[in-house]
Amino acid sequence: MPQGSKEAYIPVHGEHVKITNPDKLLWPDVGITKLIFLEKLILLSPYLIHHCSDRYLTTIRYPDGIAGKSFYQKNCPSPKADYVHTAEQGGIHYVQLNDLPTLLWLGNLACIEYHASFDRVHRPDYPSEWVLDLDPTLPDEPRIMEAAALVGDLLDSLHIHSIPKTSGATGVQIIVPIERRYTFDELRLLGQFVGDYLSRAYPKLFTIERLTKNRGNLIYVDYLQHYRGKTISAAYTPRARPGAPVSTPLTWDEVRSGPNIKDYNLLTIADRLAARGDLLAGAIPQRMDSVLGFIRKKS
Repeated sequence: MPQGSKEAYIPVHGEHVKITNPDKLLWPDVGITKLIFLEKLILLSPYLIHHCSDRYLTTIRYPDGIAGKSFYQKNCPSPKADYVHTAEQGGIHYVQLNDLPTLLWLGNLACIEYHASFDRVHRPDYPSEWVLDLDPTLPDEPRIMEAAALVGDLLDSLHIHSIPKTSGATGVQIIVPIERRYTFDELRLLGQFVGDYLSRAYPKLFTIERLTKNRGNLIYVDYLQHYRGKTISAAYTPRARPGAPVSTPLTWDEVRSGPNIKDYNLLTIADRLAARGDLLAGAIPQRMDSVLGFIRKKS
């Protein structure tokens, strides 16, 4: 865009995407303007689109940057660009994030965060992953990576392959790719089994108490959000927090080294992707029959 320009159309994959106020600061603490944000979205687009496609997308918009007011956007913003497609669920017309022009259109609207539904637009009753969300009660929980490693070890003992992912905020999410043959009810049963075990085995670290006021300083093992219509911060979504963190998949070795969630951000993500690629890519969907059978026998 020409320097000082307030509005322009840029050609993207055969479409013309309108860009406005490119110099607006979205993350003032690290000097990330809207134009820089859009450049980072282009870099992230192959990964972010992959993890949001065929899902109902909720975004969080910050028209004046992360220090300003925000709001959740479920219904597609209006006016809608002709190249933007939607999917209807429960009377809401969700944006389908399937291509780069749509991503940049959303980015120009200061949609900073991208949260994807657990259920997919096609075959919504059978999710493609099982997710455990480790949610700290303390704002800067120093034990979060220790807790994640314990969950990883437990799943490994059950012969379940999992991939840890920073939420980009304060927590860690454990992703288990699965064959699309299990219902949300079955996966919550599995989550309850894991959460119950962790809270009994490590009562000073984990809890399955839903009410925040009753958790003390414990880390909440959230399995109850695994429903149709619920969302998770998508892999590689930026987050509206100081430092511009990005929700980033990790290796278990990295988790055990105790990294800082804030180290994975819009200013560092390019080097990480060049070195590591997408750690969720190529994960083989697993069967959960034996574990679910064991749980049913015990219940």
